[in-house]
Amino acid sequence: MSLYIIDDHPLVRQAIAMLLRRMKPAAKVVELEKFSELQAAIIKNGAPELFVLDLLLPGVKGTTAVSEVKGMYGDVPLVVISSMPAGEAEETCIEAGADLYIEKSTPANDISAAIQGLFAAADGTPDEDIVVAGDTKLSKRQKQLIIMLDRGLSNRDIATELDISEHTVKVHLWRLFRRLNVKSRTQTLHFARMNGLL
Repeated sequence: MSLYIIDDHPLVRQAIAMLLRRMKPAAKVVELEKFSELQAAIIKNGAPELFVLDLLLPGVKGTTAVSEVKGMYGDVPLVVISSMPAGEAEETCIEAGADLYIEKSTPANDISAAIQGLFAAADGTPDEDIVVAGDTKLSKRQKQLIIMLDRGLSNRDIATELDISEHTVKVHLWRLFRRLNVKSRTQTLHFARMNGLL
């Protein structure tokens, strides 16, 4: 399995590659400068286990790269790393299929923790105690998140209330979305109401 980083800034690319090598010493880390190099790289280096891509890649409009990668490898975690502040850019990327949006100014430890969380969720590492609601199995933390989303709390508010980092909140939300097979907070709340979780 290989981990693919696509970023046209060599320093950023190398820094992310270093983090990934520390996290997964046995995995092959493939660094690419252009999105157009991805298909050939996958043929040469093997199936992807993770994608990390810059939002502003040369020759790529908006979130096209995110949509294309997710269209081909829907189950592979995809992290967008960008110099643009979260907010609208983050929402657009998540809607296009990204699993996580990380600002380039984020401390290395937080980036590592967020990506580790994605790996754990993708590997099916069990969450905390399971709560069964109808046909849906959720961890207590996930049930707590649904209630917090219903209260209209932002990621920052949730992080403060649970005393965890914002990136950890994002990973918890990603797991929740995946568990419920939804893509947004609105869809989560709709699902929760329809299935008696609220």
